[in-house]
Amino acid sequence: MERKYVLVINPGSTSTKIAIYDGFEKKAQENLTHETSELEKYEKITDQYEYRKEMIVDWLNAKGYEPSKLKAVVGRGGLLRPMPSGTYKVTEPMIQDLIIGYQGEHASNLGGMIAGAIAKGEGIEAYIVDPVAVDEFEEVARISGMPQIKRKSLLHALNIKAIAHSVANDKNCKVEDLNMIIAHLGGGISVVPLLKGKMIDANNANEMGPFSPERTGNLPVGDLTKMCFSGEYTNADMKKKLRGKGGMTAYLGTNDAREVLKMIESGDEHAKLIFEAMGYQIAKEIGAMATVLHGKVDAVVLTGGVAYSKYLTDYIESHVSFIAPVILKPGEDEMEALNEGVQRVLNGDEQAKIYEEEVEIND
Repeated sequence: MERKYVLVINPGSTSTKIAIYDGFEKKAQENLTHETSELEKYEKITDQYEYRKEMIVDWLNAKGYEPSKLKAVVGRGGLLRPMPSGTYKVTEPMIQDLIIGYQGEHASNLGGMIAGAIAKGEGIEAYIVDPVAVDEFEEVARISGMPQIKRKSLLHALNIKAIAHSVANDKNCKVEDLNMIIAHLGGGISVVPLLKGKMIDANNANEMGPFSPERTGNLPVGDLTKMCFSGEYTNADMKKKLRGKGGMTAYLGTNDAREVLKMIESGDEHAKLIFEAMGYQIAKEIGAMATVLHGKVDAVVLTGGVAYSKYLTDYIESHVSFIAPVILKPGEDEMEALNEGVQRVLNGDEQAKIYEEEVEIND
């Protein structure tokens, strides 16, 4: 029987997205939901491994894509050790770090574990692509101004790298031939300078940079400290204000850019001010990242779900087009990005990396 399909696995907190690809063509996709009552049976997220794996295998068999028809499996990468970007083979040291949750517990840790188990049973390779732990920062970018705190590489690595490859393909070159600034505009915002394909700096999308539909981004730290010690808010309250209830949501009561545009169209000047302020801060961050690349920028790329808003992208472009041509690549598709990473390896365009050769394992 011919092995022709790639299985893509993307675990979330209460669901697991799976898809089947034949080359770059998506043949099937499903979102397997998990009841909270079922997940509560497990003490740790990684304890859900067997339960989720069985659901995936059952789905494959029911849809006629039995494991025996697979030529590769790819899973969403988790909170591994800091590592360069790329497509990685799933290896035993990687699985061990996923099990222990080297940088924390997260559903994405299950991606490599499940992919590895299904692939091992079939004698084929399993992979992960550009996991959450991707870290290509230059050392100077890690300095925060307070020795106890380091600037961290926490960003939308999977989509940013996929978009970088897409832009390079459009230009008939490789990502290593280009310097780009890519701004991922979603519930969180990552603005990233890519030096010959490497993400050498970024705002931490949870804590820094522009405010976003749900997050505050940079804040005046003196006033923030006063709020934290005012006695009016708990630690949990402040966390929600910073992430989830911050940014556009705090000002306008919605995280949906489409709703905000309706407000603006109806003449709401406050909504217009806040929406443009978000664009203003994004543009400033892009300008800052241009200095990281010494002004040598081939393209500024706007991606993510909020990049569908022409009002916002036009506003940003009017501020940053002097830096480099602005390219729009709205939306994101993690399943597509995971498959593309594997296809680059299967087609010989890229060599798969080995986790234990790329990270420091001293323990």
